[in-house]
Amino acid sequence: MEQMFNFSVISDNFTYFMIGRFPHGPLGGVGLTLYLAVVSCILSFFGGLILGLLSISRFPAVRYPALAFINLVRGMPLLMVIFWMYFLLPALFGKIAENNTVIMALTLFTSAYMSRIVVAGIEGIPKGQTEAALSTGLKSWQVMLYIVLPQGLRNMIPSFVNQFVSLIKDTSLAFIVGVSELTHVATQINNRTMAFPTEIFIFIALVYFILCYAFTSLSRWLEQRLSWSKAI
Repeated sequence: MEQMFNFSVISDNFTYFMIGRFPHGPLGGVGLTLYLAVVSCILSFFGGLILGLLSISRFPAVRYPALAFINLVRGMPLLMVIFWMYFLLPALFGKIAENNTVIMALTLFTSAYMSRIVVAGIEGIPKGQTEAALSTGLKSWQVMLYIVLPQGLRNMIPSFVNQFVSLIKDTSLAFIVGVSELTHVATQINNRTMAFPTEIFIFIALVYFILCYAFTSLSRWLEQRLSWSKAI
């Protein structure tokens, strides 16, 4: 009986799947996927924190533009944001590496979603704590910095990890602008061999599953670790 699957294409190109042409060329494959996701996640954490705080500001001149930006980005497909960054940033600032345009697109898109996590985390803190802190003479920014945010961030961490898992999957859209992350590398190998598409895409589906499952498990562990019942 003829063999149904032939996964030799995976073993023959395993290094290319993992790191692309690195160290003799640019990083690609799984390595680039994780690089895009990690850098975008770190930037998105700070972007989401800033946008979240701006969106609950007491000053309408600050709050409304922040909310308008958040709603605009959340209402757009990520693919559209990637195209905007890919064509807009070079037009404004000159030649920019494709990796950086994708990182900026992922950062803007994810920051908008993370901002709502920040708002939910802040609103989850009992109002009595804020009122008690204000009554001691602390200013509003001091209450937010020293009382509310430390507790809110504790509650936000599992949601941030879940958002990071989504970000890993979102990096697959970078192939549309020629960035050699895992999906693009798989497409290149498939176009070159023209014989093993099933094996190739089963393999990358498995890789994405392993990455996402690992970080989902981390999220569950953090949620248990940081729960208030464990802290008491």
